[in-house]
Amino acid sequence: MEASMELEVILAISMFACAVLALLAGYQVALTLGGVALLFALAGIGLGVFDEAFLRNLPSRILGGSIMQNTTLIAVPLFVLMGVILERSRVAEDLLHIASRLLGKVRGGLGYAVVLVGALLAASTGIVGATVITMTLIALPTMMRQGYDPRLATGTIAASGTLGQIIPPSIVLILLADAISNAASQASQATGSAGSFVVSVGDLFAGALIPGLLLVGLYLGWIATTAIWKPERCPPVQQDDSPPLATKEIAFGLGAPLLLIFAVLGAILGGIAPPTEAAAIGVAGAILLAGLRLADDDHERRVSWLLMAGLASVVAILFLRNLFDLRTGVASIGRANEIGIVLTGLACLVFFASVAAGLVVLRRMRQLLPALKSATQITSMVFLILIGASLFSLVFRGYGGDDIIADVLHSMPGGKWGALIMTMIVMFVLGFFLDFIEIVFVVVPLVAPPLIILGFDPVWLAILMALNLQTSFLTPPFGFALFYLRGAAPASVKTMDIWRGAMPFIMLQVLLIALVAAIPALATWLPGVTAR
Repeated sequence: MEASMELEVILAISMFACAVLALLAGYQVALTLGGVALLFALAGIGLGVFDEAFLRNLPSRILGGSIMQNTTLIAVPLFVLMGVILERSRVAEDLLHIASRLLGKVRGGLGYAVVLVGALLAASTGIVGATVITMTLIALPTMMRQGYDPRLATGTIAASGTLGQIIPPSIVLILLADAISNAASQASQATGSAGSFVVSVGDLFAGALIPGLLLVGLYLGWIATTAIWKPERCPPVQQDDSPPLATKEIAFGLGAPLLLIFAVLGAILGGIAPPTEAAAIGVAGAILLAGLRLADDDHERRVSWLLMAGLASVVAILFLRNLFDLRTGVASIGRANEIGIVLTGLACLVFFASVAAGLVVLRRMRQLLPALKSATQITSMVFLILIGASLFSLVFRGYGGDDIIADVLHSMPGGKWGALIMTMIVMFVLGFFLDFIEIVFVVVPLVAPPLIILGFDPVWLAILMALNLQTSFLTPPFGFALFYLRGAAPASVKTMDIWRGAMPFIMLQVLLIALVAAIPALATWLPGVTAR
């Protein structure tokens, strides 16, 4: 009996090690996770130490509520499509151009502009690679030409690009919400608790909002400090031959993305719509903004009025929703509510017509099909990894791997805080080599249940993990954001300057993690308010 248990422990540890080594070797993530798990499951069945009933449970896990019937995960392809459309329609270029023109005359102004645009792109696209590459291609040449220190310029761009990991709506937070919610349910079952441990996407969006804004403030504070103590590193713009910005250009280029962000986040945090419906609103808004931007380039002024009417119809629908009772299934409908229903129906028709016009413009400009292909590829990758990770975690649990991890964490010196610190260190190191999707799907389901059993709040724990993953994106030599920047930066920018430039921002992120760990209310207060 003891020999069988020892063999199970050996196989569980070996399976995890083989999976990590295969991922480091560059093999495809989803197939690696599923393939390694399947091979070790077959080996365990042959040795008589693995119950094949675990494998029979895989179809029900995929088709059941954890993947295919999980409504939370529907928001993933929608937010991905929203980000891809905004990225391909050059909305990011407009934001950088306007922000740099508005702030360029201030010492350190270009740095402020990059941070603020990075925050806006994080809240609108949430795609780290696209954000870093876009800002590197657009902002870095201007900053270098104006005399910025290469270390400060590259560090600011890389750090601002990673804000998409923590500022909602973030794909990381959506996936973390699903993983943490499942982990909390397992912890509840293990402890026999009858309380509700459901962690929604809205909870994590609300929990990440204050830390995300604090991180933006820390970045801006570092640039301001540099501008005061070392002004030669971030001089104001000396030469600017561009014509003055028009009010219309500022209102559309800066105001429209802000309106879209407020609409999506406001709908979620205000309880108007769940994340999936809010993501659909975001996609429709992105189509309208992209259509307006591309229609202007294509001189298709005749459709601009319809797209503008579509944006206005969204505001009208929200206004009518709060002014009238729009329910049609009630026993009696008053005359005023009948008028409200008719007006809302007309506004909806205008909205759908404007979305159709935006799709026509995107198709005519040959941006619709590439955007759909890119979103499909990213979404397929996410769900294929999720299926492979489900098989991996299923086999790992079949060998008692979850009990092994729980025993290790419970026996850590320092009690629950020692277990938390060790978990954060392991996730930080894995973040050098693995993408956040693999860590969320493989590591979080294994370590989160024991930590929740030890007494940590699930929302607070998820926010700490998200901040940790964001930090690993920026840490040399393997930070993904640094790879993206190195690939897009000119050869004159040295790799060592990129690494050195990232270090102050890494320290700021570590400081924020310590603040959130010491003051849990930074992550838990807003979710408690929005839940009332």
